[in-house]
Amino acid sequence: MGHSGSADPPARVRLGAPPAAHAARAARAPARRSDRRRARRLISGTSVELYPAVDVQGGRVVRLRQGEAWRATAYADDPVAVARQFARDGARWVHFVDLDRAFGKGDNRELARRFLSAAGVPVQVGGGLRTEEAIAEMLGWGATRVVIGTKAATDPALVERLLAQHGPERLAVGIDAKDGHVAVRGWTQVFDLTPLELAQRVLAQGARTVIYTDVARDGMLAGPDVAGARAIAALGLDTIASGGVASLADLQTIRAAGLAGAIVGRALYEGRFTLVEALECAAA
Repeated sequence: MGHSGSADPPARVRLGAPPAAHAARAARAPARRSDRRRARRLISGTSVELYPAVDVQGGRVVRLRQGEAWRATAYADDPVAVARQFARDGARWVHFVDLDRAFGKGDNRELARRFLSAAGVPVQVGGGLRTEEAIAEMLGWGATRVVIGTKAATDPALVERLLAQHGPERLAVGIDAKDGHVAVRGWTQVFDLTPLELAQRVLAQGARTVIYTDVARDGMLAGPDVAGARAIAALGLDTIASGGVASLADLQTIRAAGLAGAIVGRALYEGRFTLVEALECAAA
C-alpha cells in the first residue's frame, strides 16, 4: 500500500473449478462461547470456525499480497456466485471485505447489499466501515457481524457506542499488525499502539471477538502468525486468525492453539485444498 504512482491492473487467474468442488456440512457450533468453553478449547484444541474470504475490488473477487492494492490477483467476476458456492460446499460463514472502501477509493455498497441478501450463509463484513451510519447500514442489510478496524484504534468512544448499541455479538474488532504495531486505514498507516495493547483496551470496553492479521503474511501463503493470535486469545477474546493460511497443517495448528476461527482466502482460490477438506480439518 505504500506503492506510489499509478496502480497496475490486477492480474487475472482463471479458476478451473468453483472455489471448492464438493459438498459437506461442518458440525454446528454456537457463535457465542462462554469463558469455560474458550478455556476448554485452549486446552484441547477443539473445532475452529472457518471463514472463506470474499475480498472485493472493482466488483471482482481478488486477493492482495501484504495488503497492497497494486498487488491484486483477480479470481472471479461474480462475488455472489462465489459465496453461494462456498455455502453449497458447507461453509457456515463467509467473510466479505470491500477493499475499495478500505482504501478510500469508492465502495461496493450495492454489491454488498446484494451479497448480504443472496449469500445463503451468515456474513461477516469489513473494509472501511468507519462511521456509525455505515455499520448500521450493513447490519440493516443483513450482515451478521461487522468488523471495526481503523476506528477501533483511533476512536475508542465510537467503539463503546457501537458495542452499547449493537452488542458484542454483532461486532468484531480487526487488529492488523505491521512491524509490531497496529496498522490502520487500509494498512497504509501505522498507529502508535501494539496489537496486544489494543486488544486489552477493546476487551475492557466489552468486545468479545477479534480478527488478528499479520499484514506481512497476508496473501503470501507463508503460514499464519499463530503466536500473535494466541497472545490475544489468552486475554479471553475469541480470536480469529487471518493472513497466511497455506495448508491444512496451518489449520491444524490454529485449532491446536485454541483459536476461535480462521479466515482463508488465497489457498482456497489457488487449490491448495478444497473448502470441504478445510472444514473437515477445522472440525476434527
